[in-house]
Amino acid sequence: MDKKKIPVIAINREYGAGGRKLAAILSERLDIPFYDRDFVTKTVKESGYDREAVEREGEEITKAAKVLDSFLGSAVSYSSSHNAIFEAENKVVLELAKEPCIMVGRCADQILKKAGIDVVSIYLHAPYEMKLERARQLGEYGDEKPEKFMEERDKKRAIYYKQYTGCEIADATHYTLTFDVGKVSIEKIADIIEGIL
Repeated sequence: MDKKKIPVIAINREYGAGGRKLAAILSERLDIPFYDRDFVTKTVKESGYDREAVEREGEEITKAAKVLDSFLGSAVSYSSSHNAIFEAENKVVLELAKEPCIMVGRCADQILKKAGIDVVSIYLHAPYEMKLERARQLGEYGDEKPEKFMEERDKKRAIYYKQYTGCEIADATHYTLTFDVGKVSIEKIADIIEGIL
């Protein structure tokens, strides 16, 4: 397949549904790069915020932070770090989209659509127990219970996505394809996407 003809692929997902795994498989098969945590390094350079702030605020926002941003947003001297980081990520997404690639999260699907860039957008969801098992395997929950960590990640991602796109993250009408990973394996999903491309 001619790489120049491959559109940008944007993957959104529930926590533990396998977005990073799907991106890695497609990246290898299509011979194009995928960006997930790489956004952090590029956004740090673009925004001037430190790595910790970008990791904390680059794809998630709490309800409390959203309320505070709304309340203080009218103050002339107030500048939200969430907004600055999103703007930096927006620039990174548009820069990376100059070449075929796969992007995981970061509102990339909506950023690209609004910019008129050809994008195949994918949403992955999975049954609770399956996601919980994956969360345990990933081991990113630290001292928290994996159930609470997983639920909080999904809530914060949904708030962030709504804040910056005006859309509900799990609304299937915004995506080219949606998959239930409990019914269709990641490998089969990759086969389907590759076939469509």
